[in-house]
Amino acid sequence: MLFIRQLFRIIGLTLTLIAGALTLTTDVYRPTAISERLQGYVSGQTFDFGSWTWNAIGVKVAQASVDEQKFLSDADRSAFVRDFFELRAQLNQVEGEISQLYADPTVSDPAAASAALRERQTHLRTLMAERQPLAEAILQEQVAVIFAEQGLDLGGQPFPPPAFHFTPLPLALIVSPRTEIKQIAVQMLNGDLTLDQQVALEDRAAQGLDVSVFITPVGGIGTYPAMVAQSADLNWIANVTAHEWAHNYLTLRPLGLLYDASPELRILNETAAELVGNEIGALLMRRYYPDIAPAPPGFNNFLDRTLTPPEQNTRPDFDFRAEMRTTRLRVDELLAQGKVEEAEAYMEERRQFFWQNGYRLRKLNQAYFAFYGAYNAAPGGGASGADPIGPAVRLLRRRTTSAAEFLRTVAWFTSVRQLRDYLSLP
Repeated sequence: MLFIRQLFRIIGLTLTLIAGALTLTTDVYRPTAISERLQGYVSGQTFDFGSWTWNAIGVKVAQASVDEQKFLSDADRSAFVRDFFELRAQLNQVEGEISQLYADPTVSDPAAASAALRERQTHLRTLMAERQPLAEAILQEQVAVIFAEQGLDLGGQPFPPPAFHFTPLPLALIVSPRTEIKQIAVQMLNGDLTLDQQVALEDRAAQGLDVSVFITPVGGIGTYPAMVAQSADLNWIANVTAHEWAHNYLTLRPLGLLYDASPELRILNETAAELVGNEIGALLMRRYYPDIAPAPPGFNNFLDRTLTPPEQNTRPDFDFRAEMRTTRLRVDELLAQGKVEEAEAYMEERRQFFWQNGYRLRKLNQAYFAFYGAYNAAPGGGASGADPIGPAVRLLRRRTTSAAEFLRTVAWFTSVRQLRDYLSLP
């Protein structure tokens, strides 16, 4: 009987994963107006989502068939996850040391100098590959427990069931007009493009299409199973996994189905998922990893989850968010006056200013703001500037009693105007 129940569980999960793969989309806005022209620049460099998804489904089905975590106590599960992320931190350190040796002009033979480090790198990667399936399965169950406790369940289980896979992620090529900040196209690229290749591609597309272009890593993509970046920061991972499940939930409802309809609806989607991800991620950490959990946030000051793990060498007295908001407001003002070249010169000046204060921004342009400005969950604006959608979404969260009520409410909006009418805003 136990075998039969397990068999049906695996079959059910397989069917859910396949259905999800066919219906759920990435959390990236993909208008088509400029996409055909963009194809000429990215040919042969685009990411193969189909192959990745089917491979990930195989991983998830294999995880479900073993169901190893059921033999572990809650304490043992959390300890296993902690150990996995400690391996990730060790791997990051080793790879950083290898990169430093190859960049050091005083090292004449970096291959020989890094031989021991590369052996250690291989060993760590092997250990992580062996442990990753169980670590993912444990975190999936922990996320599911928190969502179910918040009331986002169907018969005791969130639907779709949380499913994600730690993986090297593709790069996002973002396109905005030069005359205004608005994401008009995006293309997901192979993540192994070198920095030189990225810069060359940005320059060719920007010059050929007369647009602003920016290539950036992403932290997660709401495919199903969701793609989650590899990081040693467990707090950040908790937020990202919950964020991507929120996208999976929304994709089965009007707001998520309309993700691609307009830049405004993309901002609404991303801000809602960001709020839920921050809230559920914090609850997960306080429940299972309390000693490293962030301080309990209020609805108005959830810790800001950036799209990539924080690895900047920053000054503690420098307010990045406030300075970025100042930058965005001035850029919007200049573009509204038709001063495109002046706005672009100002952004480069500000990029150097951020660099001097520890924020290693490779590029700051209209496409940068179009992408990062969509994540408007934290007060203060930041890259969103004076965009009114984020404050409206945060107001909706304050007026709802739980993350479940908030997500169920926002899921049925089909326009920003509908949200504002619901809140009685002008």
